[in-house]
Amino acid sequence: MADLSVNVCGVDFKNPIIPASGVFGYGREYEEFYPLSALGGISTKGTTGQLRTGNPAPRIAETPSGMLNSVGLQNPGIDAFIEKELPNLLTKDTVILANIAGATAEECAEVASKLDATDVHMIELNISCPNVKQGGAAFGTSCTAAAQVTAAVRRATKKPLVVKLSPNVTSITEIAKAVEAEGADALSMINTLLGMRIDVRTRRPVLRNNVGGLSGPAILPVAVRMIWQTANAVSIPIIGMGGVTTGEDAIELMMAGASAVQVGMACFTDPYAPVRIVREMDAFLEENGIASVRDIIGSVQPW
Repeated sequence: MADLSVNVCGVDFKNPIIPASGVFGYGREYEEFYPLSALGGISTKGTTGQLRTGNPAPRIAETPSGMLNSVGLQNPGIDAFIEKELPNLLTKDTVILANIAGATAEECAEVASKLDATDVHMIELNISCPNVKQGGAAFGTSCTAAAQVTAAVRRATKKPLVVKLSPNVTSITEIAKAVEAEGADALSMINTLLGMRIDVRTRRPVLRNNVGGLSGPAILPVAVRMIWQTANAVSIPIIGMGGVTTGEDAIELMMAGASAVQVGMACFTDPYAPVRIVREMDAFLEENGIASVRDIIGSVQPW
């Protein structure tokens, strides 16, 4: 086997593949298929300060080469996560990224502060959530707001801080540089693209929330482009995601500049996708005489 181990801001991963937040829950259902120790890490369901029931149904819909979702961060709240889910996750011999979110910078910081007292390995801050103090615009669409929430969470924790970027911006590199300046240790990108479908028979949107996040193979080229641009603009590592369904997709994101890769929608169509992708990456490296997956990071050679 090739060496699949990677290191992201001081944390060692046995391989680069991480099921993305929101698709894997807390791993309990997937553990019926394979040991979670086979994964490089797990990004947990997004966690907020209090319990959230999420958006009304329908909140998931298939689209050509992807899916739309507007789940609305359904989760039990940070206290329930720490009490009921995190202890089990920490026994699985894999890196745990606790994904957090909030309606205010203060809520995000409070959640991070509670996690700081635990043994979770990393905190992943989702800045694609609406900021209620700024009229509902997502934290991640403004350099100022992104910087403010990152700074608040940075003050609240000494854990490695990964900031998850929204692609629904004019310049993702400017957002990336803003959060890097406020203490982000790494970036994860890209979150879903905003999209909409209409049922032409009922003349209503297919999602009750009207719009939702587009994920799946359709967004892979956008992810590759944004990761490549961002890797050339910042000095902190990137965890790439967006449309990965095969080992070669993951290799592509790493060649663009990612140090590790999250797998999202593919888990819905193939629960074995994360472990299959690990095997496919290993096979690619063996076939091409590459000793370590680390050797491909940022190795794209633009024309």
